[in-house]
Amino acid sequence: MTATQAHSPVRHDWTLQEARDLFALPFNDLLFRAQTVHRQHFDPNEVQVSTLLSIKTGACPEDCKYCPQSGHYNTGLEKEKLLEMERVMAEAKAAKDKGASRFCMGAAWRSPAEKDMPYVLDMVRQVKSLGLETCMTLGMLREDQAQALADAGLDYYNHNLDTSEKYYNHIITTRTYQDRLDTLENVRNAGMKVCCGGIMGMGEDLDDRAGLLVQLASLPQHPESVPVNMLVKVAGTPMEDVADLDPFEFVRTIAVARIMMPESHVRLSAGRETMNEQMQALCFLAGANSIFYGEKLLTTANPEADKDRALFRKLGIRPEQREQCRTEEQEVEAIADAVEYQQTRHLFYDASRESA
Repeated sequence: MTATQAHSPVRHDWTLQEARDLFALPFNDLLFRAQTVHRQHFDPNEVQVSTLLSIKTGACPEDCKYCPQSGHYNTGLEKEKLLEMERVMAEAKAAKDKGASRFCMGAAWRSPAEKDMPYVLDMVRQVKSLGLETCMTLGMLREDQAQALADAGLDYYNHNLDTSEKYYNHIITTRTYQDRLDTLENVRNAGMKVCCGGIMGMGEDLDDRAGLLVQLASLPQHPESVPVNMLVKVAGTPMEDVADLDPFEFVRTIAVARIMMPESHVRLSAGRETMNEQMQALCFLAGANSIFYGEKLLTTANPEADKDRALFRKLGIRPEQREQCRTEEQEVEAIADAVEYQQTRHLFYDASRESA
């Protein structure tokens, strides 16, 4: 593949062997191919920024072996009630002020209870009124629940497959792989965008990582957002002592995801706290173009927003902007950022301008 070829087609017929072959490419060849595909569909120096808030923490009835929120394990995490609207709105406003364009809200539920749905729907409407995109992860959804969320204006729904179907029962037994696929279908049929990915480093093998990506790329419509998480090992969970995944294997997974789902945002998600700047830069080069911004991912640490901004400056990366009405103050700040970028852009080489 060369940079002068037409856009990479969106395919839904990837085979496991094709995914294996991508993983087996020499590292530099794989990253070059992924970056070439990335530049065909996205600005290579823009990264979408989201903030995630836990709106209800702990005591989840599911037995996901990686999760500190599961009620099956003693991780020292205190159970919390559903957050008050005032707290959610304060967090959403703070996220927007720090540069987030999307606000994600997660609740530790198997599925939302009927008594909580009116409150959750109002939460969507209130956060959306700030001009932010909205995303939620609430567990499994019935058709009517998905439609209610869509009618309230929810933009994205997150529901990860976690791993391959083959390895799935090693991770969770309280819901099936098909349960997850059914929720994704309900979300898509309701008209919402899908956020769906998985977790690497849970003891899976290469075929499991490849199989997960094949499953995602085989969906009738690729997820608009594909979070690629590195396991965050938490004391008290069954996976607290699992062997670390080689960082290069994680970067390879990002690259293969980019190639197989060329129009999706590939999110560098949980686990960034343990990644140095050089590894994160490799992930961006491999095609990651979305991150969570801020101090926490539900219940585990995440690089602080100031550190993220500093890394963006070092790499010449800009937050992806959502088109929306801006206040006068935001307009002034945006102009200042644009001026700064123009003054420093000569420091950064744009490989897309190189002739073949």
